Amino acid sequence: MSRIAATFARLSKEGHKKALIPFLTAGFPEISLTVPLLSALVEAGADVLELGMPFSDPMADGPTIQRASERALAQGMTLQKTLEMVAEFRKNDRETPIVLMGYANPIEAMGTAVFARAASAAGADGVLVVDYPPEEAESFARELKAESLDPIFLLAPTSVPERFAKVGQLASGYVYYVSLKGVTGKGRPDVAELARRLPAIRAAVKTPVGVGFGVRDAETAAAVAEVADAVIVGSRLIEELENAPAGEALARAAALLRDLRQGVDRAL
Repeated sequence: MSRIAATFARLSKEGHKKALIPFLTAGFPEISLTVPLLSALVEAGADVLELGMPFSDPMADGPTIQRASERALAQGMTLQKTLEMVAEFRKNDRETPIVLMGYANPIEAMGTAVFARAASAAGADGVLVVDYPPEEAESFARELKAESLDPIFLLAPTSVPERFAKVGQLASGYVYYVSLKGVTGKGRPDVAELARRLPAIRAAVKTPVGVGFGVRDAETAAAVAEVADAVIVGSRLIEELENAPAGEALARAAALLRDLRQGVDRAL
């Protein structure tokens, strides 16, 4: 059983507790802070970590995460350094799953099979590539699974039942449901619409379903956790780090996550 599957199984045994999954951009706000931030988020209540692989043209990301990627790249952040951060984190944490999230170009530049081996060796648990639709990712999914990595896919309000079925064939770990049309950091989830859409997704996809885009506070996290298996937060956390005074990034990120954790746990 993968670390991701084991985490969701543990949460289920704890009274159907829902997962909290924060997203960080590797190398933001400073390269030296990424590993300490990952550890601080776990201590504050994260169940799974999403670590963004910075890319110069992140098409699905709004301005907040775009700025984070630009700042990380300007400091010399690379895909190889992201993998090194995962390996560094693994020295002190052997249990918390890490999902690498990003875009195809850097992975293809490295070579998909080479990347899969390197990500697994570093200690990653899953990979989500935004611009690899499942219809074009069968070989990549096989390469990931050969290295005991979970291929994770996006579904959206515009996804059709055929896409649900294809994702159901390939995905493991969890599925990331994008709650809003558009890019990250905009709007708030329509929980009634989520509740209407998720049964059809669950009929086709046997992994847990996490919901992201638009989760900004404990109230929203609680509402999403009522219908989803996991609550994913990215832009709001990046904003907190972007606005944190010097020396306060860890404390501010942890405080935000503790607040979100309390919201998620209201759904018990």
